[in-house]
Amino acid sequence: MSKEQLEIIKRGSDELISEEELLNKLKTKKQLVVKAGFDPTAPDLHLGHTVLLNKLRHFQDLGHRVVFLIGDFTGMIGDPTGKNVTRPALTSEEVQSNARTYEEQVFKILDASLTQVAFNSEWMRKFSPEDLIKLASKYTVARMLERDDFGKRFRDGRSIAIHEFLYPLVQGYDSVALEADIELGGTDQKFNLLVGRDMQRSHGMEPQCILTMPLLEGLDGINKMSKSLNNYISIDDEPGEMFGKLMSTSDDLMWRYIELLSFETIQTIRNWKEEVAVGRNPKDIKVNFAIEIVTRFHGASAAKSALDDFEKLFKRGGVPDDISEIKLATVEGELSIVQALKMSGLTSSTSEAMRAISQGGVKANGEKVEDKLAKISKGEKVVLQIGKRKFAKIVAE
Repeated sequence: MSKEQLEIIKRGSDELISEEELLNKLKTKKQLVVKAGFDPTAPDLHLGHTVLLNKLRHFQDLGHRVVFLIGDFTGMIGDPTGKNVTRPALTSEEVQSNARTYEEQVFKILDASLTQVAFNSEWMRKFSPEDLIKLASKYTVARMLERDDFGKRFRDGRSIAIHEFLYPLVQGYDSVALEADIELGGTDQKFNLLVGRDMQRSHGMEPQCILTMPLLEGLDGINKMSKSLNNYISIDDEPGEMFGKLMSTSDDLMWRYIELLSFETIQTIRNWKEEVAVGRNPKDIKVNFAIEIVTRFHGASAAKSALDDFEKLFKRGGVPDDISEIKLATVEGELSIVQALKMSGLTSSTSEAMRAISQGGVKANGEKVEDKLAKISKGEKVVLQIGKRKFAKIVAE
């Protein structure tokens, strides 16, 4: 059974340190303590963030206990991972606000009965200055500079604040406090995870195994999923928007997403790949996957409606039935389409709206908008559309 568990655990992962150690833990312990830390630096999660959550759920499905650690203490230090400059620390109020949002979101994926939500301030705020000095004595500056971002900044003559060295030490001590058997993190967290192993050894504990997960590519299939690159799928996206984005992925990216995000069994995914290899349309698989993801975050009814709207839009060229109606005030009896796009939320700014019109991506009542100065008159009802999936019904008042 332990080898079967290992196959599920390794699914989609980047690196396991070490397989032999984990096999021994699976053989000798009935229930492992599986830790993953999340700094509450931003309140919104996208599917890239859920890669770790999905892997935690895999452990829960195998009967293990997950510790979802909210780094409210480390969040005020600021994780320097991948940063070329000192990262601004969050205030206590910002950390607590974001932490509450995380708590609300994670149980859309995790099993609450097998999840312990912990805050590392629970033990770190009890540390005295003497305790912190003892913790700092466990590591050398030379070891810290082995970390790529620290080493690069040092070589380039860019500043490294002393408090930044505390981040990996505190993250490592979290594993001591929680007696973690295994810790998960992104590939960019490997150094910090290894510090956890060293910290446990220095406290006379059996070192945790570490499992690193890849960073999920965004919809462009190239860059890491990121809101700043606008290549993301938010877990708070409307069902139709989420469904459409998933259906827009390339076939290669679809398999990548399925591997990292789907809860279907390994055998089911193998069967899908074999079916596609002998002629099944990969779009059928994409629909199954999109339904699964939308159901996870919005429910089965919303997923069915999203599928119906998708088929109407892409097969019959129609318009969704449930477009939100937005009443907007006119100025001297007129409302510019550029302003309507911004005020309805179809674009985030007037410049984005003008750019979308220039690129031919805006329609009004099904007709392409080519004039950036086009207006809607008072009393008119106009369905505005950007791209293939974003709609708003504007009522000019």
